[in-house]
Amino acid sequence: MQLRYAFRLYPDTGQRVALTRAFGCARVVFNDAVRTREDARKAGWPFPTAAGLSRKLITEAKRTAERAWLGDVSAVVLQQSLRDAEAAYRAFFASLKGTRKGARVGAPRLKSRKDARQSVRFTANARWSITGSGRLSLPKIGAVKVKWSRVLPATPSSVTVLRDAAGRFFASFVVDTDPVTDRARMPETDRTVGIDLGLTHFAVLSDGTKIDSPRFLRRAEKKLKKAQRELSRKQKGSNNRDKARLKVARAHAKVTDARREFHHKLSTRLISENQGIAVEDLSVKGLARTRLAKSVHDAGWAQFTGMLGYKAKRYGRTLVEVGRFEPTSQTCHVCGTVDGPKPLNIREWTCTACGTVHDRDHNAAINIETAAGLAVSACGAPVRPGAIPAQREETGSHGFPTDVRAA
Repeated sequence: MQLRYAFRLYPDTGQRVALTRAFGCARVVFNDAVRTREDARKAGWPFPTAAGLSRKLITEAKRTAERAWLGDVSAVVLQQSLRDAEAAYRAFFASLKGTRKGARVGAPRLKSRKDARQSVRFTANARWSITGSGRLSLPKIGAVKVKWSRVLPATPSSVTVLRDAAGRFFASFVVDTDPVTDRARMPETDRTVGIDLGLTHFAVLSDGTKIDSPRFLRRAEKKLKKAQRELSRKQKGSNNRDKARLKVARAHAKVTDARREFHHKLSTRLISENQGIAVEDLSVKGLARTRLAKSVHDAGWAQFTGMLGYKAKRYGRTLVEVGRFEPTSQTCHVCGTVDGPKPLNIREWTCTACGTVHDRDHNAAINIETAAGLAVSACGAPVRPGAIPAQREETGSHGFPTDVRAA
């Protein structure tokens, strides 16, 4: 399977200028492709082909005075930008036809130089390499210093260099991992677990373990508010406003990184200790529209379950998602009696049939494990068929590095 490994880059001043130039050229080519196709659509002309766009927007454009500076960057970067535009249109058309999985996507839009994230991609044709001293050598940019936090398991097929809103540079490598080697790292076990995700505790396991919610955003809220106030008082377009914006972005980046690190460590622990894992398919988008929205976003359930998904697939584990309408909090796991809905302030309840006193979250975690077919209920009630291995497509090299650094 393909995974992305992201590492921090520390370019010098000249390399920063070269990378910024590459970001700009890739963005211009992408925007030119979008404009050309939009103009063709409005005029009723045939849809431009990828080869035609490459010849017009790159080869011929370099010979003009207006686009001569496209020759200052690697041609592979420009070609990959056209491929990104092509992929965006394919996703849009597939969404219109209803053949694309997931949420509907709109037509590609023009990119801005002020976008929070800028990126360029180098494939093997670009002849990039990792030097003997551990630097990343990129064409027309130079050998960039890399902070290697771990060893790459295989030779990467491509690398994406990106800059985030906080001004940090990353190199994201696409690596094909060996399934046999991966599964050998995680020996099989007979343990299974059900997970009830929540806000009071981030997760309650079916074995009774309660994992506190770190609440990274809540803890950093005071500092974030101060930085945001300072930003709002700066004059628009001034250098001081740019400095204040960078300060806000760095504060948010610290929160994001801490949350991602927590999710990585917890998901890896659960995957290594359990052969089967059951979670509830929560409606995160729906919960994010309630008064609990800030706490829901702070918890980051979707990111956590996504990590469980790809790690389960990688290491030969089983992940089952239980339907969100399953009455896991209303059902007594001892006798199977459905005791009806209960308000959120009730954390303990007593079964009216058997008299068992339940911790709401622990009882829900046990019911999630049972409903997934990973365990048999105490009352001997039938359970669902066996678990199905998680099927989640691995992301390519286009997204922000929600990577496997802490996997």
